[in-house]
This record gives sequence, structure tokens and C-alpha cells, in this order.
Amino acid sequence: MAQAKLTIDLDALCDNWQSLNALSQSETGAVVKADSYGLGADRVATALAQAGARTFFVAVAEEGAKLRRTLGPGVEICVFSGHMPGDLGLIRDANLVPMINSIDQMLCHVEGLPGHPFGIQLDSGMNRLGMEPAEWSALRDIALAQNPRLVMSHLACADEPDHAMNRQQLAQFTAMTDGIDAPRSLSATGGILLGEDYHFDLTRPGIGLYGGMPFVDARPVVRLDIPVIQTREVLAGETVGYGNSWVAQKPTRVATIASGYADGIHRAMGPQAHVWVGEHRAKILGRISMDLIAVDLTGVDGTPETVELLGLHQGVDTLADWAGTIGYEILTSLGARYDRVYIGG
Repeated sequence: MAQAKLTIDLDALCDNWQSLNALSQSETGAVVKADSYGLGADRVATALAQAGARTFFVAVAEEGAKLRRTLGPGVEICVFSGHMPGDLGLIRDANLVPMINSIDQMLCHVEGLPGHPFGIQLDSGMNRLGMEPAEWSALRDIALAQNPRLVMSHLACADEPDHAMNRQQLAQFTAMTDGIDAPRSLSATGGILLGEDYHFDLTRPGIGLYGGMPFVDARPVVRLDIPVIQTREVLAGETVGYGNSWVAQKPTRVATIASGYADGIHRAMGPQAHVWVGEHRAKILGRISMDLIAVDLTGVDGTPETVELLGLHQGVDTLADWAGTIGYEILTSLGARYDRVYIGG
């Protein structure tokens, strides 16, 4: 078979949730938007619920409705985008909790679904989603009188612990929410690691669950093994791949492996990227194509059936560094052609 295998370790995922949960005295939720960062929300969210998560976060109502069908009753599903036009039926039927981002959304929600649960998202300085201080001041008493399930904001620079923005947003969020009875939430993975001041009543880990930075103690969750299709001997002076971008300086044993940018392996990582054959680190040669990648197997005994691109030797953030991006993009780009295998859970 030429189909690459993506292995998702649900035990490692749940261990990461438990480890992040242990860092605070607050409730620990779980962010499972974008199909659980590309790893399959049906399996991932089910495992996290079994591990103890009771509050889940998605980006849009459609994701929330699908998640409700997977998880059933008994958990809370919050929607970051709030109550958008056309969402009423989904929010009602799936019993979702929209995180209201504006006065307009608040009016839409209370007029369309009076008495239905909601949360509030505040802008504490990121200028992305949520009510700004003046808007919140105008709506605060009205909103709080209806008992929101959660009042939250989002940190812009939590992956940089010494960044001044963290303390600035903490002060702003505290000023906007001091004295309210509703539960509060400020921190995703990075905020959890900033310490107790940032934890409030509920934390919302995302990337740390899936093995990404800034949670350096995370267990790897994803392994990607790619089949070797063919090997050949390339002589000095010969080239490999499109554009003659790699020229052999000496005789080289080259393998062609069965994945490429159509599978979410970014072309930009080619010049720096490696794979692993057992304990041997093998350089990727030339350009990453749509379905194929060339690898230097010089010095490897025999012909391996597969090589490892993601796993114990290198995680999503290593690949992200090679591609000039972030681990989130690596995870969410993993393609649909992989044979997805879940272990544990």
C-alpha cells in the first residue's frame, strides 16, 4: 500500500489534558474546534469526555451541532463565534452556548431564544472578538441579570511568558469582570502555564492537548509514517525533483515516499526537513511535490517499508519551524488521504 498512516494516540491526548488540569484548581475544558485541530473531533472529544472534560469549545455553531450528536447530553458546548444570523435552530436544537461578542449578537440571542443559555466574550486588548470596555459597560448589568454561563477573554501573547501584553490583558479582564457572579475564563494552554493569576474559574486548553508548544511537557499525540515507493542510485551531478533544485554532490541513494503537499506537508519545509528511519535521520531532497517526496537513504541498511515524518523524533513544532509557520497549521493541514489509526482511549 502507498497510503501513509497517521496514528493518533488518545491515551497521550488524555494524559496531556490531565497534566494541564493538574496545573490549576479551576475546571479544565477542552478546545476541539476545526475537527479537534484536524485529528477527528468524534474520537478526540469522546476520549476527552471520558477523561473528565465537561466543557468543550468550538468555532462555529455547525461544529457544535455535530459535536452534540457525538457527545450527547451532559456536557456544555460553547461557540466562540457567538450567535450569528441563521444559527438559531442549531443553537436551540443542539443546546449550544454561544459566546456573545457584541450588543447586536446579544439582541439577536435574547429576542430569538429568550431564556436560552449564553456566555459573554470580552475584548481585553487582542482586538479580534468580543465586547470592548465601553460596549461591555453599556450591556453589563443587563447581561449579568440573565446569568451568563461564562464570561471569557483571550490572551494574545501567552506563548511568550515575559510579554508585557499578558499582564496588560490580565489587568483589563480583571477590571472588566471584578465582582461578577458568573464564572470567568481567560486562559488557553499558554495562559495555564503563566500561573494561578490567569486561571480564574475555567481554563480552555487547545494546542497543548495535541502535543504542541508552549506545553513542553506534552506527550506526542500524532505519528505519521510514510511508505517508501521506490529507491534508486543517483550519481554525482544528477538532479532530483522539479526544477533541478537538488544536485547530487556524490553518489546518493534516494527513496521516493508517498506523500506531499496535498497531504498537508508544506512545500516550504523542504530545504530543512528530515524524516527518520529507525534512529537514522534522513534529509528530504529537492522540492516537496503534490504526492511524492525524495529522501536521502545513503547509509541506511536495506530498504525500509516506511519513514517517520512525525512522531517521537520530531513533533509538529519542529515541522512548523522548517515551514516558517506554527504547530497549529501543521496539525490542521493534515490531509484526508491518510489511513487514520486511533490507539488508546
